[in-house]
Amino acid sequence: MDTMELYKQWCEKAVDDADLVKELADVNGNESEIYERFYTALQFGTAGLRGILGAGTNRMNIYVVRQATQGLANYVLNKYGKGAVAISHDSRIKADLFMNEAARVLAANGIKTYITTELQPTPVLSYLVRYFKCQAGIMVTASHNPAMYNGYKAYGEDGCQMTDAAASAVYEEITKLDMFDDVKIMDFDEAINAGLIEYVDDSVYDSYLGKVLEQQVNPGICKGAGLKVVYTPLNGCGNKLVRRVLKEIGVDDAVIVKEQELPDGNFPTCPYPNPEIKEALAKGLELCEKEQPDLLLATDPDADRVGIAVKDYDGSYRLITGNEDGVMLTNYILSCKKESGKLPENPVVVKTIVSTPLINKLCDKYGCELKNVLTGFKYIGEVILNLEKKGEENRYLFGFEESYGYLSGTYVRDKDAVVASMLVCEMAAYYKKQNKSLAEVIDGLYEEFGYFLNRTFAFEFEGAAGMEQMKNLMANIRKQPPQEIAGCKLVKISDYQLKCYCVALRGRQLRYRPSQRH
Repeated sequence: MDTMELYKQWCEKAVDDADLVKELADVNGNESEIYERFYTALQFGTAGLRGILGAGTNRMNIYVVRQATQGLANYVLNKYGKGAVAISHDSRIKADLFMNEAARVLAANGIKTYITTELQPTPVLSYLVRYFKCQAGIMVTASHNPAMYNGYKAYGEDGCQMTDAAASAVYEEITKLDMFDDVKIMDFDEAINAGLIEYVDDSVYDSYLGKVLEQQVNPGICKGAGLKVVYTPLNGCGNKLVRRVLKEIGVDDAVIVKEQELPDGNFPTCPYPNPEIKEALAKGLELCEKEQPDLLLATDPDADRVGIAVKDYDGSYRLITGNEDGVMLTNYILSCKKESGKLPENPVVVKTIVSTPLINKLCDKYGCELKNVLTGFKYIGEVILNLEKKGEENRYLFGFEESYGYLSGTYVRDKDAVVASMLVCEMAAYYKKQNKSLAEVIDGLYEEFGYFLNRTFAFEFEGAAGMEQMKNLMANIRKQPPQEIAGCKLVKISDYQLKCYCVALRGRQLRYRPSQRH
């Protein structure tokens, strides 16, 4: 079916959402706008679905969500015969609607569904899957993308985001379905009354928080430390649980960035709510100048990642990269557990392949096994699962990726900004009692292990033309790889699509000193 035929079909059948009806009418006669919405379908992969909100097969809307959920339901029923699914959402526009629509589809297929009464962090969804022994989970979020986006992350029974094999199986089921005619749907209230949809009780969140608190390295260290924190949830879903955990561990002086305190999927003060970029932290840094805290915490909209800034030597605030924070947290956990005699035999730390190699030297110092995995926290979750199968999950100490994703403990299988916020504050209090700032800590680690410079560059390619441009770029790189980069001779190429390894550059060394901060 070509784009115009799809458009006409949607005009006839997509009548359940007034916003979509209006949008379809508004683009009538505009071939380029119709093409952008219908030239392809959002593809279900290991990250689920993600796209711009709106009408069409190439947009996030209730029909795409229903179709994906019917495919997921078929997958669960085919594999398990029956099942249960947990669903939650963050502060994104229409996120609660998408959660309810997914629940209606699952209920119509006879699958028990647990949904949250309000927005919750992504790690909570991972916890719910394991708590209720579900066969799958759904988190409605687009992470740190701009406000125009929403998404749908699918989780397996282990609480990890779906593996390649599982995602492919779900996608195969989705492709068999007509978006309008093959999707089962049940009235929401009827599903509630039938017990097919059940709201998660508050006691479950308390049990999650209890598991987070079990990850303290030095319980009580924050009490009486005089630690002052500025915190921003970036209008996302970290506000309640992060503040609760900080209060529990004794951080009594936490100042909230008011403009970014409450959930708002429009992100009015922060169009690109990614704690990796300085612009997202502007309001928090502005408040830091007034309040003069020890550090700034910023959780992303679905509260699975946390960025920080710390007071520098001259009183200004220094942004700490995800790599730097990961190294400091690893050092804090390993050094304190060794000192207290609680370091397990053959401890394991896990990082993604794009994260800093500085951690290698740190792990060598403590006799800690370091596992490198592909990008994506589900691969860290797989390491935990494999350890668990051998009865060795206590060996796992910490996992991180350079984009501010961290996890201590095995109670969830995804990165968790709630536990990371707790550990960052605990770490800051620990060193503050030694009259050391976190700026001094990271510089001390550089002095000990060597300087590593890591920078990320992001480029956006929008729409159909952008997708084609990206495909061409990657095809050309594979066909005609560069001979040198920045004057350095290219001696080896790693193409993970071909399961190869290592890129090595020869010819020039990059030196990074504390004065060269990025």
